Amino acid sequence: MAYDRAVHDGDDSGLADAERGLDALEADAALARGRILHARFLTAREGDGPSPAEDPAELPLFQRAAELYRSLGDVRGEAEALFWIGCLHQVIRRDNTSAVPELERSGRLAAQVGDQAIQAEALRHLGIAAHMAGRLDEARDRLEESSRLRRERGLLPGVAANMVGLAYIAAAQGRHADATATLDEAHAIAQAHGAHAIVRQIEQARKATVPE
Repeated sequence: MAYDRAVHDGDDSGLADAERGLDALEADAALARGRILHARFLTAREGDGPSPAEDPAELPLFQRAAELYRSLGDVRGEAEALFWIGCLHQVIRRDNTSAVPELERSGRLAAQVGDQAIQAEALRHLGIAAHMAGRLDEARDRLEESSRLRRERGLLPGVAANMVGLAYIAAAQGRHADATATLDEAHAIAQAHGAHAIVRQIEQARKATVPE
């Protein structure tokens, strides 16, 4: 061990590498813990009780992960941590002003290292931000690009989730037949992959997008 070699043998050459290894483990653990807290928020929001509160530990975990990945030169890790920071601002705090810069940086870093999964996540949530701001064409472009990347990676439940957003956009643009067709395709994908939470989102979208 690095400690024993340094203290017993007088060889401290391994201490820096040991510290970097521990930083990498801490970053991974912080990211994983933050994601667990985020999942708890999402599942609680789907329940019948009151709207859940933000866990105050979540954002510091993602911020610590981003800081550590950055210090390690781990661009992919930093991209993922920044995505989750942006996601927290958007999904939990409803603050797209704070979310969008984090999501944009996440997407740029993910593209830099060729991580299509993270890039697709960032694009999805940038599309959501554009939709909420009323920029429907931009929102559609972002979600379609996210879906393209997800299809290339075989992330088909994620494609179905994006299609829910695309159906809402189609309905808002008066393209009700497109909205229905999109939801039909999304339902088939979600059912085939056992994505039951997405199936529920599709059924909610049907009720919201079908004209009276």
